[in-house]
Amino acid sequence: MHPGGFLEVITGPMFAGKTTELIKRIERQMFAKRKAALFKPAIDNRYSEDEIVAHNGLRYEAFVIPTDEEGVRTIGEITKRENFEVIGIDEVQFFPMSIVETLDRLADDGVYVIASGLNLDFKGDPFPVTRELLVRADNIVYLTAVCTVCGRPATRSQRLIDGKPAPRDSPVILVGGRESYEARCRLHHEVP
Repeated sequence: MHPGGFLEVITGPMFAGKTTELIKRIERQMFAKRKAALFKPAIDNRYSEDEIVAHNGLRYEAFVIPTDEEGVRTIGEITKRENFEVIGIDEVQFFPMSIVETLDRLADDGVYVIASGLNLDFKGDPFPVTRELLVRADNIVYLTAVCTVCGRPATRSQRLIDGKPAPRDSPVILVGGRESYEARCRLHHEVP
Protein backbone atom coordinates (compact mmCIF):
# COMPACT_ATOMS: atom_id res chain seq x y z
CA MET A 1 0.00 0.00 0.00
CA HIS A 2 1.22 3.49 -0.85
CA PRO A 3 1.02 6.33 1.67
CA GLY A 4 -1.81 8.81 1.43
CA GLY A 5 -4.69 6.57 0.41
CA PHE A 6 -8.01 7.58 1.93
CA LEU A 7 -11.69 7.03 1.17
CA GLU A 8 -14.01 9.86 2.11
CA VAL A 9 -17.77 9.83 1.53
CA ILE A 10 -19.96 12.95 1.44
CA THR A 11 -23.62 12.06 1.80
CA GLY A 12 -27.04 13.49 2.62
CA PRO A 13 -30.27 14.44 0.85
CA MET A 14 -30.78 16.70 -2.16
CA PHE A 15 -29.93 20.38 -1.57
CA ALA A 16 -27.56 19.63 1.35
CA GLY A 17 -24.49 20.99 -0.48
CA LYS A 18 -22.79 17.66 -1.30
CA THR A 19 -21.49 18.77 -4.71
CA THR A 20 -20.34 22.13 -3.34
CA GLU A 21 -18.45 20.29 -0.57
CA LEU A 22 -16.90 17.90 -3.11
CA ILE A 23 -15.68 20.76 -5.32
CA LYS A 24 -14.35 22.62 -2.28
CA ARG A 25 -12.34 19.59 -1.15
CA ILE A 26 -10.92 18.98 -4.64
CA GLU A 27 -9.93 22.66 -4.99
CA ARG A 28 -8.17 22.55 -1.61
CA GLN A 29 -6.12 19.57 -2.79
CA MET A 30 -5.22 21.40 -6.02
CA PHE A 31 -4.08 24.44 -4.00
CA ALA A 32 -1.78 21.99 -2.19
CA LYS A 33 -0.38 21.17 -5.68
CA ARG A 34 -1.80 17.63 -5.72
CA LYS A 35 -2.90 16.26 -9.09
CA ALA A 36 -6.67 15.95 -8.88
CA ALA A 37 -9.71 15.23 -11.07
CA LEU A 38 -13.48 15.05 -10.85
CA PHE A 39 -15.75 12.42 -12.42
CA LYS A 40 -19.48 12.67 -13.01
CA PRO A 41 -22.10 10.24 -14.31
CA ALA A 42 -23.14 10.83 -17.93
CA ILE A 43 -26.84 10.68 -16.96
CA ASP A 44 -26.49 13.83 -14.83
CA ASN A 45 -26.64 16.54 -17.50
CA ARG A 46 -28.99 18.86 -15.58
CA TYR A 47 -26.79 21.95 -15.77
CA SER A 48 -23.85 20.97 -17.99
CA GLU A 49 -22.62 18.12 -20.18
CA ASP A 50 -18.96 18.27 -19.10
CA GLU A 51 -18.92 20.00 -15.72
CA ILE A 52 -20.03 19.13 -12.23
CA VAL A 53 -22.48 21.87 -11.28
CA ALA A 54 -23.90 22.42 -7.80
CA HIS A 55 -27.47 23.68 -7.35
CA ASN A 56 -25.94 27.02 -6.25
CA GLY A 57 -24.18 27.41 -9.63
CA LEU A 58 -20.64 26.44 -8.55
CA ARG A 59 -19.11 24.47 -11.43
CA TYR A 60 -15.99 22.48 -12.16
CA GLU A 61 -14.72 20.60 -15.22
CA ALA A 62 -15.13 16.83 -14.96
CA PHE A 63 -14.62 13.56 -16.80
CA VAL A 64 -18.06 12.37 -17.94
CA ILE A 65 -18.45 8.65 -17.31
CA PRO A 66 -21.18 6.21 -18.40
CA THR A 67 -22.97 4.57 -15.46
CA ASP A 68 -22.09 0.98 -16.36
CA GLU A 69 -19.28 -1.52 -15.73
CA GLU A 70 -17.19 -0.02 -18.54
CA GLY A 71 -17.56 3.42 -16.95
CA VAL A 72 -16.34 2.08 -13.60
CA ARG A 73 -13.27 0.56 -15.31
CA THR A 74 -12.67 3.88 -17.07
CA ILE A 75 -12.48 5.74 -13.74
CA GLY A 76 -9.75 3.35 -12.56
CA GLU A 77 -7.87 3.50 -15.86
CA ILE A 78 -7.91 7.32 -16.12
CA THR A 79 -6.85 7.68 -12.47
CA LYS A 80 -3.87 5.36 -12.94
CA ARG A 81 -2.87 6.61 -16.43
CA GLU A 82 -2.92 10.27 -15.37
CA ASN A 83 -1.36 9.54 -11.95
CA PHE A 84 -4.10 11.43 -10.13
CA GLU A 85 -3.37 11.70 -6.41
CA VAL A 86 -6.92 12.82 -5.61
CA ILE A 87 -10.19 12.01 -7.35
CA GLY A 88 -13.77 13.07 -6.69
CA ILE A 89 -16.85 11.23 -7.92
CA ASP A 90 -20.19 13.08 -7.91
CA GLU A 91 -23.59 11.34 -7.73
CA VAL A 92 -21.86 8.03 -6.94
CA GLN A 93 -25.24 6.35 -6.27
CA PHE A 94 -25.89 6.21 -10.04
CA PHE A 95 -22.94 3.86 -10.69
CA PRO A 96 -23.12 0.04 -10.44
CA MET A 97 -22.03 -1.69 -7.22
CA SER A 98 -18.61 -2.46 -8.75
CA ILE A 99 -17.66 1.20 -8.15
CA VAL A 100 -17.32 0.37 -4.45
CA GLU A 101 -14.53 -2.15 -5.04
CA THR A 102 -12.81 0.13 -7.57
CA LEU A 103 -12.78 3.14 -5.25
CA ASP A 104 -11.70 0.99 -2.29
CA ARG A 105 -8.81 -0.41 -4.35
CA LEU A 106 -7.75 3.05 -5.55
CA ALA A 107 -7.63 4.20 -1.91
CA ASP A 108 -5.54 1.10 -1.04
CA ASP A 109 -3.18 2.13 -3.87
CA GLY A 110 -2.62 5.56 -2.31
CA VAL A 111 -5.28 7.71 -4.00
CA TYR A 112 -7.32 10.14 -1.89
CA VAL A 113 -10.84 9.26 -3.07
CA ILE A 114 -13.82 11.53 -2.33
CA ALA A 115 -17.22 10.10 -3.29
CA SER A 116 -20.36 12.20 -3.06
CA GLY A 117 -23.81 10.66 -3.21
CA LEU A 118 -27.37 10.63 -1.95
CA ASN A 119 -28.03 8.80 1.30
CA LEU A 120 -31.60 7.70 0.52
CA ASP A 121 -33.83 7.41 -2.54
CA PHE A 122 -37.16 9.28 -2.70
CA LYS A 123 -38.87 6.41 -0.83
CA GLY A 124 -36.45 6.75 2.10
CA ASP A 125 -34.55 3.55 1.25
CA PRO A 126 -30.73 3.56 1.26
CA PHE A 127 -28.93 3.65 -2.08
CA PRO A 128 -26.94 0.36 -2.04
CA VAL A 129 -23.76 1.92 -3.49
CA THR A 130 -23.72 4.77 -0.97
CA ARG A 131 -24.50 2.42 1.93
CA GLU A 132 -21.63 0.11 0.98
CA LEU A 133 -19.19 3.01 0.56
CA LEU A 134 -20.16 4.38 3.99
CA VAL A 135 -19.11 1.19 5.78
CA ARG A 136 -15.73 1.22 3.99
CA ALA A 137 -15.06 4.95 4.37
CA ASP A 138 -12.14 6.35 6.35
CA ASN A 139 -14.20 9.50 6.88
CA ILE A 140 -17.89 10.34 6.44
CA VAL A 141 -19.23 13.86 5.92
CA TYR A 142 -22.97 13.73 6.59
CA LEU A 143 -24.73 16.90 5.43
CA THR A 144 -28.32 17.92 6.04
CA ALA A 145 -30.52 20.33 4.11
CA VAL A 146 -33.40 22.44 5.43
CA CYS A 147 -36.93 21.02 5.36
CA THR A 148 -39.05 23.07 2.96
CA VAL A 149 -42.12 22.48 5.17
CA CYS A 150 -40.89 23.31 8.70
CA GLY A 151 -37.29 24.53 8.48
CA ARG A 152 -35.83 21.71 10.62
CA PRO A 153 -32.79 19.74 9.44
CA ALA A 154 -33.75 17.62 6.42
CA THR A 155 -32.27 14.16 5.80
CA ARG A 156 -34.61 13.03 3.02
CA SER A 157 -35.27 13.88 -0.63
CA GLN A 158 -38.97 14.35 -1.41
CA ARG A 159 -39.84 13.65 -5.04
CA LEU A 160 -42.74 15.66 -6.39
CA ILE A 161 -44.98 15.07 -9.40
CA ASP A 162 -47.15 18.09 -10.24
CA GLY A 163 -46.37 19.47 -6.77
CA LYS A 164 -47.53 16.33 -4.92
CA PRO A 165 -45.44 13.52 -3.34
CA ALA A 166 -44.51 10.83 -5.88
CA PRO A 167 -46.12 7.41 -5.31
CA ARG A 168 -43.98 4.53 -4.03
CA ASP A 169 -44.13 2.71 -7.40
CA SER A 170 -42.38 5.57 -9.27
CA PRO A 171 -38.98 4.74 -10.82
CA VAL A 172 -36.10 5.05 -8.33
CA ILE A 173 -33.85 7.02 -10.71
CA LEU A 174 -35.13 10.39 -11.89
CA VAL A 175 -32.44 13.01 -12.39
CA GLY A 176 -33.86 16.39 -11.48
CA GLY A 177 -33.57 19.56 -9.46
CA ARG A 178 -35.96 21.90 -7.68
CA GLU A 179 -38.71 21.14 -10.21
CA SER A 180 -38.82 17.49 -9.05
CA TYR A 181 -37.45 17.41 -5.49
CA GLU A 182 -37.54 19.12 -2.11
CA ALA A 183 -35.54 18.49 1.04
CA ARG A 184 -37.71 17.20 3.89
CA CYS A 185 -37.29 16.17 7.50
CA ARG A 186 -38.36 12.74 8.75
CA LEU A 187 -41.76 14.08 9.85
CA HIS A 188 -42.68 15.76 6.55
CA HIS A 189 -41.28 13.15 4.12
CA GLU A 190 -44.22 11.48 2.37
CA VAL A 191 -44.38 8.37 0.19
CA PRO A 192 -48.01 7.55 -0.69
